[in-house]
Amino acid sequence: MRKTEKMNIYDRIFRPVQYTLENGKTVSQKRSRLPLILIVLLVSTIIAGEVTGFSLRTLINRISYFFVILGDMIPPDWSYMPRIWGPLMDTIKMSLLGSFIGAVLCIPFSVLCSSNLISNRLVTGFFKLFYSVVRTLPTLVIALIATYIFGLGTFAGTVAIAVFTFAYCGKILYEQIETVDMGSYEALEALGMARISAIRYSVWPQVLPGFISTVLFCFEGNVRYASILGYVGAGGLGIILNERIGWMEYARVGMILLSLFVTVVIIEYISSYLRSKLV
Repeated sequence: MRKTEKMNIYDRIFRPVQYTLENGKTVSQKRSRLPLILIVLLVSTIIAGEVTGFSLRTLINRISYFFVILGDMIPPDWSYMPRIWGPLMDTIKMSLLGSFIGAVLCIPFSVLCSSNLISNRLVTGFFKLFYSVVRTLPTLVIALIATYIFGLGTFAGTVAIAVFTFAYCGKILYEQIETVDMGSYEALEALGMARISAIRYSVWPQVLPGFISTVLFCFEGNVRYASILGYVGAGGLGIILNERIGWMEYARVGMILLSLFVTVVIIEYISSYLRSKLV
């Protein structure tokens, strides 16, 4: 196979490339869409900058103030640490309980979303749409709604984290279920086993390691998300973090962020170790 003509860079991008086969036939390669994609991306970026009021000059001129505030956080106020332990434990408990509840609740819904287990497209389509709707709700908005329903405190934060975990892990779980090997499932059903039992002994063992890994990853993120739920009164570190920022006590803010950083690092190390054992 050889090219019919030598082309420059412009021709390679904007003109179809032609090849001549050994039997004399000519094959044309489709024209590249890269220039069109780049133009659309550039125009979209410019429009987004105009709509959001983004100013590169302002960013460059005022970025130094970020380091001024960061400098005020160093060194952190170590004497404030006893006040952090309670909200920090609340944050961890909210994340742990919310992740557990959401992970457990998403299992039956994910089965109903799986087209290889449920033949009724109306049922699978409805529950997939339900997952899509739930995923569109930001965690902070869910926490705000929960505070109006259940009152201020960690219970509202736990509900918000459970809803987020339910939507996130559920989507990944039903996608994993739809890619499993169905041979053992079909064999068990052919032997007369009930559908739920067949799912338990053939499908579930295949998706369990990946599902637990996803839940652990989601739990890591939930610890970070839970730390800001206090901004809407949902408990955790966000309450005292919002207070200290409002009073411009940046040394105490630095202590809160440092404790959160250490906590997240420890949790990520533990979850990474557990995921490696699952693999």
